[in-house]
Amino acid sequence: MLTAKEKLDELLSLGIELNQLNDLDILLEKILTNARRFVNADAGSIYICRENTLDFTYTQNDTLRKRLPAGGKLIYSTFSMPINTDSIAGYVASTGELLNIPDVYSLPPDVPYSFSKKFDESAGYTTRSLVTLPLKNTRGDILGILQIINAQDETGAVVPFANEDETLMLHFASIAAVALERAQMTRAILLRMIRMAEMRDPKETGAHVNRVGGYSIEIYEKWAERHGLTKGEIESGRDSLRMAAMLHDVGKVAISDLILKKPGKFNNDERELMKQHTVLGAQLFLQAQSDFDEAAREVAFNHHERWDGQGYPGHVDIATGEPLSGHELPEGGARGKKGEEIPLFGRIVALADVFDALSSARVYKKAWSEADVLATIEEEAGAQFDPEIVEIFLSRIDVLRAIQARYSET
Repeated sequence: MLTAKEKLDELLSLGIELNQLNDLDILLEKILTNARRFVNADAGSIYICRENTLDFTYTQNDTLRKRLPAGGKLIYSTFSMPINTDSIAGYVASTGELLNIPDVYSLPPDVPYSFSKKFDESAGYTTRSLVTLPLKNTRGDILGILQIINAQDETGAVVPFANEDETLMLHFASIAAVALERAQMTRAILLRMIRMAEMRDPKETGAHVNRVGGYSIEIYEKWAERHGLTKGEIESGRDSLRMAAMLHDVGKVAISDLILKKPGKFNNDERELMKQHTVLGAQLFLQAQSDFDEAAREVAFNHHERWDGQGYPGHVDIATGEPLSGHELPEGGARGKKGEEIPLFGRIVALADVFDALSSARVYKKAWSEADVLATIEEEAGAQFDPEIVEIFLSRIDVLRAIQARYSET
């Protein structure tokens, strides 16, 4: 457990740490992890405000996680609730007040809110102590709700949250809200860029890119653990990759509508022009100023390369699109990158993109069954895809299904 001085010291450095994260989903994970550490809590959840509703967006639960197989992740369903005083989270969102409840099963009869036992009953969990805080920006707008569940003493027994921690937690919530607002703005900008691509190419939907981003960081995290990357390296990589994966096809904004919206198959010339979206996308990030810029360039440039060397654009100069010296093919063009010549992020997003494309219905095709999609991906291990990435992908399929459901088209 952290001492009072340690909590204050961490609070001072927290703003810098949180503001180094750009991706919204990864920031929510970091906020909840730190909030729970501050008060030694077993579990917690974050709700995001959207107009008149609260969206259940992220959760952690150490007790339930320990019941999973080694390396397993907690899979949860998202849902929404109205912002009113009927629920605990809704009450805090409505009033902006902190609630510190010693035992949610012994609420006073005169309070307007109630505790829903549905989650406890379905998960085999017992919620007792609960702190619920508003995440307010500097204007006083409530961006979301932070719930911290089941404080624990030194022995691991569940106890009420200390009253003296309330002020500290409100300071924490204020710092987290500033980072949350910035991350929401970043996500909105990315989605606007993607909306531009969607106007040109109906395949590039917000749901599609969110799924590709989600799949990509799950695969990357497992790969990074296998290869001995540090926690800091993994965290930094996840943050950059999540956003870069969302922009994998951003170069399509520069492709003619005559090609993008052609209802039939491309001829050879059209196909070659379409392939240029990889180079055009990479050129947007040619003057890299951050890890994100480098990751976005790497993904845009390489997500159509193949493990067997038959992909594109191959070994070309990003600035000109011309083959690099020594990599020209006799019939013209450049030799494709092969195996580990393809950067890791490109190999990961290549698989994530194909998985989602095959699994999704479009105006020109029906969604494939999951069995057919997985069989095709297994067959392409060592040909289109990195075999290790395929192995990791298949081992994480339960988590990927949850991401698929969270970012559905409906």
